[in-house]
Amino acid sequence: MPGRFFVYFFLSPKPRQGNSHVHRARTSRREENPKERNSEAVARIDWELIATKVRSLVHQPWLLSESLRDQVCASVTRSHLLFCLPSRVGNLSMADGMEVADSNEMTLETVRDSLIREEDTIIFSLIERTKYPINVGAYDKSKTAISGCSNSLVEFMVKETEAAYAKCGRYENPEEHPFFPDGLPTSLVPAFNYPKILHPAAASINVNSTIWEMYFTQLLPLITVPGDDGNYASTAVSDLACLQALSRRIHYGKFVAEVKFKDAPQEYEPAILSQDRDALMKLLTFESVEEKVKKRVAKKTMLFGQEVSLDDNYHEKKLKINPVIVSRLYEEWVMPLTKLVEVEYLLRRLD
Repeated sequence: MPGRFFVYFFLSPKPRQGNSHVHRARTSRREENPKERNSEAVARIDWELIATKVRSLVHQPWLLSESLRDQVCASVTRSHLLFCLPSRVGNLSMADGMEVADSNEMTLETVRDSLIREEDTIIFSLIERTKYPINVGAYDKSKTAISGCSNSLVEFMVKETEAAYAKCGRYENPEEHPFFPDGLPTSLVPAFNYPKILHPAAASINVNSTIWEMYFTQLLPLITVPGDDGNYASTAVSDLACLQALSRRIHYGKFVAEVKFKDAPQEYEPAILSQDRDALMKLLTFESVEEKVKKRVAKKTMLFGQEVSLDDNYHEKKLKINPVIVSRLYEEWVMPLTKLVEVEYLLRRLD
């Protein structure tokens, strides 16, 4: 951990040189007087140097964790470390052990970066799914040989996996949304203090049922070949990865809407107050940006999905998935559903 390394490096006392018996005598006196020893340790710390380093590393929330402070020096108090923080860092919950920055840190640029990274996740998950044929048996309830289970194998796996995720606290994260939220167990792990960025009404918005329907009835036949190789479990795992990637990207529209609203609340408030969906959709639509997204995901699919050969005579460019399909996925489903989430969020933003 860079934070741990930095603190040890700069707080470690320099080795003493000179008369060894004098050094032992001074050491003995400090051992007899612990308070004096601690005060000398604090006095040796160059707080200005620490402040400079902390400012450059303040985006690492673990830097000021309770355990790390304890390891640095017993006499270094919280006030010393807080002294190093720049004023732009928002509310820090010092009682929780894990501190997070204020919501001011999220900007339209950081949101866009996150959406671009999600493109990679979606494309790679779709490429993984193309390894298997459509395998309709994974979706046939009559072929699920599990005692007491009336669902298809895919439904069974998704429900059981989400139950395990819920126990581990995955759905405490506002970026995550289960496909089967009813009856999920509560988290068994200590809650993390996620930044309070979204309006509380965001928790009521979940379009995963629409994503589920779109994926299995419209997208899956486009990216798979007919056939049945019997790998139903592996197929279901790949399906779950695709569903989760799509869900995360689409529901990120809540954060997009929040940032856009905070940047120009005067533009959105009239439409929100009148509950005008069409006006909000018009404000959120930028056709030039959407065209760039379609071209970018197509180019990424071509790069990520190409066959690599060391044969100099190999000229055929075989792709694992058609870039046109991924571009169409974004045009017809991902971007429209993201904007739907944005509209639903904004309609509740002033509640």
